[in-house]
Amino acid sequence: MSFLSLDFVSTVRAARSGLVDSLSDVEGMTAWAREHAAELGLDPSFTASEELRQETVRLRQAVRALFARAVAPGPPSRADAAELPPFEEALALVNATALAAPTAPQLSWDGEPALVTVSPADESARLRGRLATAAAEFLASPDRALLRTCQAPRCVLYYVKEHPRQEWCSTACGNRARAARHYREHKK
Repeated sequence: MSFLSLDFVSTVRAARSGLVDSLSDVEGMTAWAREHAAELGLDPSFTASEELRQETVRLRQAVRALFARAVAPGPPSRADAAELPPFEEALALVNATALAAPTAPQLSWDGEPALVTVSPADESARLRGRLATAAAEFLASPDRALLRTCQAPRCVLYYVKEHPRQEWCSTACGNRARAARHYREHKK
């Protein structure tokens, strides 16, 4: 199961050396957007600007704030909990960003009629608008109730709980959590 909004907020992740931000520079932003070009309605040769990168990181922080609210009373991700914008500000930014890049169904007729979704907005607004829309759609869906914060040591990711006993975002995190628990128990 893949969700664009989860992929987006997961551009901040933990590594042994600390937090890694896939959107920390224009090259990283360009690479991430190209990986998701089809979902974002972008040309595969898309290139980000520094302004777009900054606006996208600001949007990501707003979406992470909404995810933190969605997992409450559970803890938010430890990646940036202290740096998230207030809930009302985050909600307003996500809604305004989605509204700035409207989409509409259009009829295409290349041999056979087909319905395509188009946006009159430029690529920058379309990218951010699609990310904001994906977050809104996810948070308004039944899947929101399954949103969790991974509690494994050093992990800062959100995930959708796919099994009643699932406690971590991945097998690797589960192994790390069990190893840490084993170490704590045998250290005594």
